[in-house]
Amino acid sequence: MAATTTPCCAPIAREPLSEPDAADLAVMLKAVADPVRLRLLSMIGSHAGGEACVCDLTDAFDLTAPTISHHLKVLRTAGLIDGERRGTWVYYRIVPEAVNRLGALFTPLTEPAPAGPVPASLAVTR
Repeated sequence: MAATTTPCCAPIAREPLSEPDAADLAVMLKAVADPVRLRLLSMIGSHAGGEACVCDLTDAFDLTAPTISHHLKVLRTAGLIDGERRGTWVYYRIVPEAVNRLGALFTPLTEPAPAGPVPASLAVTR
């Protein structure tokens, strides 16, 4: 039987991110840092069949259609969703690899990083 190894910690605590990885992940994190975009991502991912028509999304917000379209464009540019035009509507679905990459950044954070001095800028004072 082959031995399986479990990583000790999430990628964020295992080793420093490379500059390109940090830049890619920052785009995704910025995209989901907005409450409207986070809700849109959740609505698309949890919609029946794993995809949602823009017509299913707009009524959930007190925002104009162009504003919703802007938020969807940000999510799409970040690579978190993809869309397909069908007639007059666009149907959106989550890009699993991108969302999994974002989620895997912090999980499983089963063990803390090795102990070392805490930079003064990160020290918690009470």
